[in-house]
Amino acid sequence: MEPKAACPAAAPLVERKFHVLVGVTGSVAALKLPLLVSKLLDIPGLEVAVVTTERAKHFYSPQDVPVTLYSDADEWETCVIRAWDRSKPLLFCPAMNTAMWEHPITAQQLHQLKAFGYVEIPCVAKKLVCGDKGLGAMAEVGTIVDKVKEVLFQHSGFQQS
Repeated sequence: MEPKAACPAAAPLVERKFHVLVGVTGSVAALKLPLLVSKLLDIPGLEVAVVTTERAKHFYSPQDVPVTLYSDADEWETCVIRAWDRSKPLLFCPAMNTAMWEHPITAQQLHQLKAFGYVEIPCVAKKLVCGDKGLGAMAEVGTIVDKVKEVLFQHSGFQQS
């Protein structure tokens, strides 16, 4: 019997590994990190890594995140984004209080990220922890997971379930 040549494209999609890097910063939205990572890990063939700021860890327990956490003490997130292979999708989920959301600088920054080809998962309106009512809350975990699945399907033929 001859050995088979390794051909990643011929491998069943469930065996193929898709890598997702989640970056989390010091926003109250970091509370959702353990649930987000757990739901992402439910996607067959998906591997997840997390880069977190120390401030973000104030909002969740690192023991509740079922993957290795990489510290952002050296500003990895900024460096990772600047070194990102722009042929690969990058999704971002803004989260901030309503006053910050409504500031004109935020609109400029969102425009710039979209100009780079990055995909926004829009924030939602609700009563925020700070007491504000309005836009600024990070999208719900289910919305984020659905968008990840959609982008995987669009960019790689990933089979949605």
